[in-house]
Amino acid sequence: MTSTDYSLTTASDSSTLMPIAHLDWASKETILARASIVGERLSLKTLDRTELLATNPLIIRAGATGCAVLLRYGVIITFDLSTDEENALLDMLRPHIVEPIESTLSEELAIAFRSQAKERLEGNVLWLQNYSAERLQIVAEALGKSVVLNYYEVEIADIFQSLKPFTIGIRGKNMRSPKEEDLLNYIGGTLLIQQKMFGIVEVGEKPDPVWDDPTLDRLYLRLEDEYELRERLVILEQKLELISKTVETSLNLLQRNSSHRVEWYITILIVIEIGLAIYEILTR
Repeated sequence: MTSTDYSLTTASDSSTLMPIAHLDWASKETILARASIVGERLSLKTLDRTELLATNPLIIRAGATGCAVLLRYGVIITFDLSTDEENALLDMLRPHIVEPIESTLSEELAIAFRSQAKERLEGNVLWLQNYSAERLQIVAEALGKSVVLNYYEVEIADIFQSLKPFTIGIRGKNMRSPKEEDLLNYIGGTLLIQQKMFGIVEVGEKPDPVWDDPTLDRLYLRLEDEYELRERLVILEQKLELISKTVETSLNLLQRNSSHRVEWYITILIVIEIGLAIYEILTR
């Protein structure tokens, strides 16, 4: 593959970043970008690079006129693909999906292009000056982080629902006591969510294209604000902390009750032993 296959540049002015040569969206009023979570991770090292358009994150050709951005944390963002083309892309990528996720959650955004446009969200349409790789990557990162937040917001809501009997039990409402393995499972689940959100997805961090070209910072900040990425991350972190406290409290109460039961068992055994000793004395 020659260097002309890549559209990444180091221009100091974001308006000079060139559109991806293989795409031709100039005649279209809008194109649709759609982000979908497909797995815990995408293994891209073995991916066929013949359709590669840009890297970091990876952009590949897809469909008749479109492309797709592949994010390593298990999200695919398609640009200008039909439903059939998206399904074909997913079939092609299936061997590279680690721990597949069956989810219907997605984020969609209509994008329009105009060379002198002020890059902004107007209504439900994002206006961009062109379809350079960097701009598509920034849009993809914002949509990808939003759909991951959507997924884990649903997951955490389910955890709260599962923990409800335990919290009611703490209040002494005669609900069933939690099992230690259930509590440890919740602890492991929350740790995995925290690891992915802060260590892999890095929701609070700016994407690499912004660091490479700070003039694109304003575009990402607009998208970050539109999807409330930082605010949702803070709320998610607070919920995870509350889950951890609830589980820790339930586990402590469970261990305390177990300790009390052991004390009672020991007391009963002592009483039985004393009773047997008295019986032996009386029957001599």
